[in-house]
Amino acid sequence: MAFSETTFVFPAEDPGTDYRVRIFTPRAEIPMAGHPTIGTTFALAHAGRITKAVASITLGLGIGPTPVGLEWRGDQLDFAWMTQPIPQFGRRLEGIQGVASALGIDAAAIRDTQLPVRVVGSTFPFLYVPLVSQEAVNAAELDRRALLRVCQAAGIDELGVFVFTLQSGEEDRATVFSRMFAPGFGIPEDPATGSASGPLGVYLVECGAVHPDAAAHIVSRQGVKMGRPSEIHISIGIRGGQVHNVRVGGKAVVVGEGAIAADDGTSIRAQH
Repeated sequence: MAFSETTFVFPAEDPGTDYRVRIFTPRAEIPMAGHPTIGTTFALAHAGRITKAVASITLGLGIGPTPVGLEWRGDQLDFAWMTQPIPQFGRRLEGIQGVASALGIDAAAIRDTQLPVRVVGSTFPFLYVPLVSQEAVNAAELDRRALLRVCQAAGIDELGVFVFTLQSGEEDRATVFSRMFAPGFGIPEDPATGSASGPLGVYLVECGAVHPDAAAHIVSRQGVKMGRPSEIHISIGIRGGQVHNVRVGGKAVVVGEGAIAADDGTSIRAQH
């Protein structure tokens, strides 16, 4: 069905969790992803499995118990926040020409941002590539073979590439315009990547592009070029000058539902 990820929901297995959730891309099972975690939470609310009496749930993902905070409007779930692991920083790529060539853009579009091209990730790594404008982000077209050459030269495995540009935001938040390519996961381009958004927020804080006091609120606009726009909220908690909390949040809507019939006569309810 051309979805970036599909989740399967099971009864809880671990103490302190409400449901077990397994997440799959078209290529493999993955331990964590933001977009399907938020979507699954909204699907559970739509099915009446969680109600407004509940302020949070804990989902058993591959990475372990994952808290999801819930915000309600009347009887309807309005917003959900998932807590993510603190990201780790990997290599900084000094030679940007190869990265620019892999994206089909001029190297100046990267260099003029004065921000680093850097590997960052919490569960799996992404390569973050800052660009000077929304036009440059929209112009990017990933050449996977060229990306593999860049990764080989840098001594890193193939990874998703997250391109973005900072935009003027509201007074209380920063805004970025972004795209994410992950052909290695069977995802040519992803309309919403929560697992890359938490590390993006920490990257922006650590390199000084965002200057929080106690917390940073960043909004990432993704999927616009695909005609499938998303708005991902990122909250980075700071304590003693160090990142101590990373949350990614947003909304989701049910656009279709049905049932998958099994050979034994049973059926599985499905929503998307």
